[in-house]
Amino acid sequence: MLKKNRFARLILFIPNRIIQVSLLQNQQLSFKFVQTDKFTKMQSPPATPEQLQIAFAAFNEASEQLAGVYQELQNQVAQLTRELAFANGELHKQLIAKEHLSEKLALLLDVLPGGVVALDKQDHIEQINPAAATILGEPLLGLSWHQVIQARLIPTAIINEWQITSPKNTTNPRRIRIESSKADSFGRKILLINDITEAYAMQEQIRRNQRLTAMGEMAANLAHQLRTPLSTALIYANHLGNDALTASDRRKFAAKTIERLLHLEQLTKDMLRFVKGETIQLESVSVTDLFKQLQQVLEPQMTQFGLKFIVQDHSNAAHMTVDRQALCGALINLLENAMQASAPSEHITLTSRVEQSSIVISIRDEGPGIDPILQERLFEPFFTTRSEGTGLGLAIARSVIQSMRGSIQIHSSPGNGSEFVVHLPGSKGE
Repeated sequence: MLKKNRFARLILFIPNRIIQVSLLQNQQLSFKFVQTDKFTKMQSPPATPEQLQIAFAAFNEASEQLAGVYQELQNQVAQLTRELAFANGELHKQLIAKEHLSEKLALLLDVLPGGVVALDKQDHIEQINPAAATILGEPLLGLSWHQVIQARLIPTAIINEWQITSPKNTTNPRRIRIESSKADSFGRKILLINDITEAYAMQEQIRRNQRLTAMGEMAANLAHQLRTPLSTALIYANHLGNDALTASDRRKFAAKTIERLLHLEQLTKDMLRFVKGETIQLESVSVTDLFKQLQQVLEPQMTQFGLKFIVQDHSNAAHMTVDRQALCGALINLLENAMQASAPSEHITLTSRVEQSSIVISIRDEGPGIDPILQERLFEPFFTTRSEGTGLGLAIARSVIQSMRGSIQIHSSPGNGSEFVVHLPGSKGE
C-alpha cells in the first residue's frame, strides 16, 4: 500500500503518444495521454523498483477489472439482443393476428345484412359497409349524418324507427331501425341499421288477425248472450197468443216475457258500458258513508236469502277520490256475486282498512271457491260460470276501478270461499 500523499506513476510509450498511469492514494488509477513533445518538458522523479512493481500490479488489476466489465457488458448486450429478438417476434405475431382479425372483420362487415355506419366526432360519415349503402343509398361518405336524416329519412311514431324516402317507391316505403353506440374517448360512434320492413308488415298482419279474432269471439259471445234471453222471451210471447190460457197463466207468461226482455236490456246496457266506458266524475267520498249505503241496499236482500252480512269498517273515516255512483255499482256487483256463490246461513264480509296512502276494500264469501284455472279468466268479457250470467259484471267492475287508478285481485281456492280485494288511492277528504 502507498503511504499518504504518495503515489506511483507509470509511463507507457507508444508512437507519438505517452500514457501516464498514476496510482492515487485511494487505490484508484488515473490515465493521462501526453503529447511526446510535452513529455520531454515534464520533470518527474525517477521511479524506484518498488513503485514500478506496485504500478504494474495496479495496472494488471485495472486491466482485469476492465476485462470483466467488458465481458459483463457483452453478456448484457447478448441478453438484450435475445430479448429484443423475442419481442420483435411477438410483435410480428400480434401484427399478423391483427391483420387476420382486420380481414375477418372487413369480410364480416361486407356480408352483414344490416348496415354499419361509422361517424367521427363531428357526426360525419367516415366509413360504411355495403348494406348501409344499399339501405340508405349513395353517396354517404363524408356527409353529415344530420343531412342524411333530413334528406332521406322520415320519423315514425316508434322511437328509433324511420321510413326511407324514395322517389322510386312511394307506395311501400322501406322501414328501418337505427341503434347508436355510445361515443368512444374520441367522440366517434357506430350506427347499426336494420331493414325491418318485412318484420313490420308481418307484425301488422298478426295484429290485424288478432283484432279479427277478438271481434269474431266477441260477436260469437254476443250472439250467444243475446240468443238465450231472446229465445226465452219469444217462447213466452207465443204462449200469450193461446186463447185457451187462463187470465192467471197469461199474466204469468207476460211477467216472464217482460223479465227476459229486461234481462236482454240489461245485457245490452252492460255491453255498451263495457265497449264505450263511462265518464267518471271524481269526488271525495267517505269510506264509512259508502259502507252505510251498501249496507242499506244489500242487507235486506241477504236477509231474504238467509245470509249474514258482516260489515267491518276500519278506515277511521278515511276518504278516497272516486266516482261514488260508479264505485258503488261495482261493489254491489261484487257483493251480488258473493250472494250467488253462498248458501243460506253463510257469511259475507265487507271490510275496509288503510294501508299507507291506499284504501283497501275486501269482499269475502264462504262459498265453494273458484278453481285457479278459472280465476285467470274471471275478468274476461263474456266469461261466466253461471247460466244466467252475462259475463260482463266483473269485466265492468275492473274497468271502473282501474279508471279511478285502482286495482282488483281475487284470492280463492276450492272449498275455502273467495275474496275480492280492491285497492284505491286515498285522499285527505273535505
